[in-house]
Amino acid sequence: METTESISTHNGTRVIHDGEKDHLHRTTTGVTMSPELFEKLYLTPKVPHVGDYNRRFANPTALGFVGFVISTFTFSIVLMGWGGAQGLTPVVGIFFCVGPVLLLFAMVFEWIMGNFFPMMVMGLFAVFWLSFGMLQLPTLQLGLPYEAAQDVPTGGGALTPEYNAVIALYLIVWGFALFTFFVFTCKINTVFALIFLLVSVACWVLSGAYWKVGEGEFEMAGKLQKGGGALLFVVALLGWYMCFIIMAGEMRITLNLPVGDLSHFWPRTDVELATAENREHRD
Repeated sequence: METTESISTHNGTRVIHDGEKDHLHRTTTGVTMSPELFEKLYLTPKVPHVGDYNRRFANPTALGFVGFVISTFTFSIVLMGWGGAQGLTPVVGIFFCVGPVLLLFAMVFEWIMGNFFPMMVMGLFAVFWLSFGMLQLPTLQLGLPYEAAQDVPTGGGALTPEYNAVIALYLIVWGFALFTFFVFTCKINTVFALIFLLVSVACWVLSGAYWKVGEGEFEMAGKLQKGGGALLFVVALLGWYMCFIIMAGEMRITLNLPVGDLSHFWPRTDVELATAENREHRD
């Protein structure tokens, strides 16, 4: 199929029209990043106000992924009991010193670069690890008030129905929050969408485990815990896959690994809001 090509100049930018798609070439700094490549590297739609920040700053998205993946891998394999592992106290650092630190750094720089959705994602997971990590600190004795109310020693109150119901409800809320994010990831790519879909389900499964602990059904609780851990293990694998693709792109390593791009199902986003609104009205 032949394509016609013409060149025009607008505001110091050469626009090459090839009949299929307009590719922007800056006369002073080289080829600009296409919206498709931008979404693949930054996991967010390219919008006009992004500007040239991707030229001035390093891509922080992979940094946030590293913190998320290391924490999630560790969390998931402990939940599944690999090697007879039990309890999260020995690896409590993943909740405070690994995931949140890297995610918060990434969040700040995503904000500086004007990447709205990655900023929200990094902030969301940072506070999740911090808040859930509080539950793993035995020195806080969070279950003590429940033990006193029952007037029966039950492992610091951690086995009481009331204590476990609170954590279960907390995880249910997190599941719905993550599922909301999943809806918006459907505009980016399949791998990113699967991460949020599976982590939402994992929250609900782990919530069920806490309900069963409160009811004294420890065998079922153990099965649900392993099921939630397995889901999170898949999430960690997908996260590492996405991180590897982003790092390879930034290191200029040519890899045509699929991510299941979903952006082409949606209208272009590298336009002003007013233009997008007018387009919706015409449609």
